[in-house]
Amino acid sequence: MKNLLALIRILIIVGFAALAAEYFFSTEENSAIATYPEISIFLVFLTIVLIVIEMISYRVEEIAESLLTDEQKAQIAQQEEQSWFGRLYKKLLDQKSLDKESEIILDHNYDGIQELDNNLPPWWVYLFYACVIFAGIYLVRFHFLGGANQEEEYRLEVVAAQQAMEAYKKANPNMIDIENVTLLTDATDLQAGKDIYQTNCFLCHAPDGGGGIGPNLVDEYWILGGGIKNVFKTITEGGRSGKGMEAWKSKLNAKQRQQVASYVLSLQGTTPVSPKPAQGDLWSE
Repeated sequence: MKNLLALIRILIIVGFAALAAEYFFSTEENSAIATYPEISIFLVFLTIVLIVIEMISYRVEEIAESLLTDEQKAQIAQQEEQSWFGRLYKKLLDQKSLDKESEIILDHNYDGIQELDNNLPPWWVYLFYACVIFAGIYLVRFHFLGGANQEEEYRLEVVAAQQAMEAYKKANPNMIDIENVTLLTDATDLQAGKDIYQTNCFLCHAPDGGGGIGPNLVDEYWILGGGIKNVFKTITEGGRSGKGMEAWKSKLNAKQRQQVASYVLSLQGTTPVSPKPAQGDLWSE
């Protein structure tokens, strides 16, 4: 009993110390223990100190107990059994005391080994009943009332994750790169892309995308590849070395480059006033 109480005390103290460290020092990316190794060292040190204290305390109690008379020991044992924790512990285990084990010894004998006919510990029985009740509730909830199963929960989590990603991208426009850029179709984004195009791109590609110094942007032929990723990359990194357009990554942020790339692709199939002949290779997604 004393060893169990000592272990519980150690777990409670170390657990609260860990929770406090997580609360005060954790970040969104990492836990406090991962971010600050000294916290782990402190928790290990605290655990060792508590173990040493409990060992010393146990040894002191052992010495003090050896000085007690049998009558005093019996009184202390009786007080422990009559305490709230002692009664609960005894009730959950439902054990026979050593002087009453003769009442539950079975009559068979295996090479001098006899077996006690103990009841199942009540805590185990309660846990078993709780599992049966939980299984019944689970069966009705998910198989009769149409609760979301694991596959449906996974799909919902994927949708939620995608929404969170979109919200994060909107809040952090400069996090867009060639790998995760997507085609924008919202009228507001396309208008913003058009404004950027009419300010920075029309001199080389014509206001209607028909081309001038640069190639036309309305047909299916592309020098450096079509599609949102290739167009975004060309705007970001520039055209061919020694000729072609400049890199715009130092003048336009990632969101603006995505908007103008999406606007350029929206020109596909339109009819400019004087289109320049097709250049490059036929592009297909």
